[in-house]
Amino acid sequence: MPFASSMLRHLRRRRLLGAGTAGLIAALATAFGPPPAPAGDQLATEADALDVDAMRLSFDEDFSTLDVSAWGPGTRWIAHTPWSGDFGGARFANPGERSPFRIEDGTLRVEAKRDPEGDWQSGLLASVDPDGNGFSQQYGYFEMRAQLPEGPGVWPAFWLIGKDRSKATAEIDVIEFYGDKPDGYSSVVHVWHRDGRHYSRFHRNAVFVEASPGAFHTYGVKVDRNWIRFYFDREFIWKTETQPEHRQPLYILVNLALVDGPTRDATPDPSYMIVDHVRAYRLD
Repeated sequence: MPFASSMLRHLRRRRLLGAGTAGLIAALATAFGPPPAPAGDQLATEADALDVDAMRLSFDEDFSTLDVSAWGPGTRWIAHTPWSGDFGGARFANPGERSPFRIEDGTLRVEAKRDPEGDWQSGLLASVDPDGNGFSQQYGYFEMRAQLPEGPGVWPAFWLIGKDRSKATAEIDVIEFYGDKPDGYSSVVHVWHRDGRHYSRFHRNAVFVEASPGAFHTYGVKVDRNWIRFYFDREFIWKTETQPEHRQPLYILVNLALVDGPTRDATPDPSYMIVDHVRAYRLD
């Protein structure tokens, strides 16, 4: 029941669920059923081609420096999810003496390691603070260029969240990579309704058969009123219909998490995610 396990991790991550009890994964499988067939597995059309030159750069983080604080305000990034919903098997640490972030040769190194007390810590960046200050954008192309760590337990991600979470949380997981499944990564579109309903479209991108996750690649998504389109190295992969909840400003999150489970015991210590840039473009 891998889909139910993934649902459990997501519910914990959104702070919609606590630590869990016996049989919970089975209950989730019963409640949600099998994973939906990938929406948007349509053949690529001319409209799906990515033309970055026709867009306007609106957010450009090249990591020559890093402007981050624990919670803001006034910094480009904060080191936690704005709703205080940290997740996974590692604590997201604040910048400071034990900072998980380091700038090296114009790239950001995010480090997951055990701290002196023996607990795992790692890093997350979000582009808005708890009051909504910071970068967000309705529609456009969002991209990360990064090297991914391999090995059991590592769980790097690049994702977007809608600013208005009053009735539902709109989420786009551009990339979720599980280090013990190094042949590819997952892209998922979610709507988490406050009344418990959940919309999800999932696609497995088996791109690392010839390419390597440890090399630099770009992971992108283009959002407009009608479609959410996903790209690997700026080549179209798949698309799914834009939901009403995604027609709003979206902000950016980048993190190196650990899966909260037995694989964490075999996670390489330390593990690194290297990010070259994070960018956003306006469609106009």
